[in-house]
Amino acid sequence: MQEKNKAVVLLSGGLDSGTTAQIASSEGLEIYAMSFSYGQRHTVELQAARKIAEFCEAEEHRIIDIDLGKLGGSALTDNSIDVPKDRSESEISSGVPATYVPVRNLVFLSYALAWAEVLGAYDIFIGVNSLDYSGYPDCRPEFIESFEKTANLASAASAEGKGRFKINAPLMHKTKAEIILEGTRLGFDYSLTHSCYDPDENGLACGKCDSCLLRLKGFKEAGLTDPIKYQRY
Repeated sequence: MQEKNKAVVLLSGGLDSGTTAQIASSEGLEIYAMSFSYGQRHTVELQAARKIAEFCEAEEHRIIDIDLGKLGGSALTDNSIDVPKDRSESEISSGVPATYVPVRNLVFLSYALAWAEVLGAYDIFIGVNSLDYSGYPDCRPEFIESFEKTANLASAASAEGKGRFKINAPLMHKTKAEIILEGTRLGFDYSLTHSCYDPDENGLACGKCDSCLLRLKGFKEAGLTDPIKYQRY
């Protein structure tokens, strides 16, 4: 039996990262999932990440402990900063929101690169998106292209000619509806995912934060029903 190529997949537990993991799996890659406990408001997304890793038959799933909360600067790591709710599409698409965690994807990709080098995996997958997103600068194609260059300058594996690292962002130019339709076509189970920035004590999504609104809009435009439960108001 031919040995599969390995890939490190950044897995947050959300809709985009879950779809990305399913895409990597569908390409016949051996999945090594990496998630982070980084001082975020809740651990519901990590529970979702575990379920997705199992669903996608990841060879291994590592949850890395780092505390970005000690640095502050984000509604996702500082409970004194309110998570924006009920914003319009124009508000969501303009400016950098309070839920931006300073250079989070840069930090996560650096960890993924380190593990990939240890594993001998030259594909790294991340579910960033430049269309239906909330103004995060570390979700842009320019950033992904720049990091790929940096990865191949920084790593011994690349310097020694063992291989070149590729940062795969298969969702970059897709709308949320297109992402959902692609995942559905590949047989992904969206009931496993969690997207909300501010769930209640039972883990139910608020339905009002930017992430929930973009998710609900995506399912509506895809002509599908979102399988997760939301809070009732």
